Amino acid sequence: VTLAFGLLLLMMQERSGEAYQLSSGKNKIKNHHDSVPSLSQTNRRDDETNAYQRQIAMSRRSLLRSAAVLSAGTLLGNAAPRTAIAADDDVLTPLYFGVGCFWHIQHEFIEGEKTILGRDPHQFTAAAGYAGGKSTDKEGRVCYHNFQSIADYGKLGHGEVVGMTIPQSKIGDFSELYFSLFNPKTKDRVDPMDRGGEYRSLIGLPGGMKHTSYPLVEAAAEKAGFKLVEGKGNDGDTLGKQIVYVYDSQKFPFYQAEVYHQYHNDFQSPPYGKEYNQLVNLALEDGRIKGTGCPDRI
Repeated sequence: VTLAFGLLLLMMQERSGEAYQLSSGKNKIKNHHDSVPSLSQTNRRDDETNAYQRQIAMSRRSLLRSAAVLSAGTLLGNAAPRTAIAADDDVLTPLYFGVGCFWHIQHEFIEGEKTILGRDPHQFTAAAGYAGGKSTDKEGRVCYHNFQSIADYGKLGHGEVVGMTIPQSKIGDFSELYFSLFNPKTKDRVDPMDRGGEYRSLIGLPGGMKHTSYPLVEAAAEKAGFKLVEGKGNDGDTLGKQIVYVYDSQKFPFYQAEVYHQYHNDFQSPPYGKEYNQLVNLALEDGRIKGTGCPDRI
């Protein structure tokens, strides 16, 4: 037990250090670009470091209290590996969510992967893409609007989405995160100036409404005041309707968007910073993001 507990502490410290360094709090990201910190910035950073160390100490105390009732096997079972895998009794499930422009949505689901799943940058799966349309071009492509008119996603009936792979047991948590991304007052997407079926609200699950975790999605929708409707493909805009289309992702699969759309700043928030933007290079190196054959920067 002592050895297992010590190993777990080391892994938690490493993961906590990575999360602290890669925090995407917008003010911290903006300060990251300052080449020469001022005295006040240095003091503030010292305060943040001290606060972080206190937080680690509290976490250790909490863990020590709970460790007394845990076995060594349980402790080692809860230590998350560096690859995005699920526990033996869980199932990794590909799914997608869409509500307006995918730039902001990808950022928020990356945050979800960090906070809900404890993933690090090598494990992020959230990617901007397209789904919900009935067709592709003859080469199987779905592309953003382009001057060559190649496989235009709008003309093909697709909407902007963010696809990811998460443990089935967390579908309810990510559904609640999804519905928190709507404007709570209007019950619409936060960028209502974008109009058309390309920006409709949609969710994709293997089997659609027949997926075993669909009741969790339905509960999150009802709590947020939305009605779920089965998607038929090439569906229209949902603006002002408080509905979300649900697709069977096996019939309406996810198509990754171009590389230049990944980890992109949006128009609703301050820039996310180079640290976030450059995650696309890591994803390309890892093979989590690939070229699509569409007009792109690669």
